Amino acid sequence: MKFYKKLKPFQAITFDLDDTLYDNNVHMPVAEAAFLADLKQAYPATMAIEKSHWLAFRQAALGSNPNLKNDMGELRKQVLDLVFQSVGFSNAELHSAIEYSFHRFYFHRSNFTVEENIHSLLKALATRYPLVAITNGNVNLQQIGLEPYFCHVFKANLEQPMKPHRAMFDACKEALNLAPEQILHVGDNLHNDVYGAIKAGFQSAWYAHDRAMCLKKESLFLLPDLQLNSLHELLTLATVNER
Repeated sequence: MKFYKKLKPFQAITFDLDDTLYDNNVHMPVAEAAFLADLKQAYPATMAIEKSHWLAFRQAALGSNPNLKNDMGELRKQVLDLVFQSVGFSNAELHSAIEYSFHRFYFHRSNFTVEENIHSLLKALATRYPLVAITNGNVNLQQIGLEPYFCHVFKANLEQPMKPHRAMFDACKEALNLAPEQILHVGDNLHNDVYGAIKAGFQSAWYAHDRAMCLKKESLFLLPDLQLNSLHELLTLATVNER
């Protein structure tokens, strides 16, 4: 644990999810491959859709509605709409294919096991503080088994833009009825999590599950309040905080 600023007493902890509590970069390629296999089996016409086409459809969807960048679920549905239209689907058949395919992706996207030590950590922390998830992603917390530990979950969407925008941070402090400086946010991304938290008045702890942590190698150099070597250091920090 390394402190860059004097930490103030906190009364709640918020967590980013992807690449903070688990390595999302490992899971997503597996999820995408499983989803495409399902898609081709259910709708053989999509076998002609190559990776370059998917990227083009994604750019087209974002070009039509740039705000979709804030809602990964809605963006994927719009991409699926363009994919199925390109192979001749329309009306009820189109709607059914989009819904089926989205739910298959959502299942695969969340079809992984979170390490047991993360479960034990969150379970212990949840007896001492309200815990809140604030994510730019759309993982199914119930499916990966983390839902019981969080009293609130905020996912970026069309109305609540992605971090570092302060919308989800502000919604969190209102839900907790706390001043922002009474909340400690833990996340892996120096821009989305650290900068976003600081801008919203939260305190920030930097921890990355998916890579070696070296500030000089990060794309944005911004000092958090503290850097964690292990998420389990939060238990030590909690004990000190409660003195």
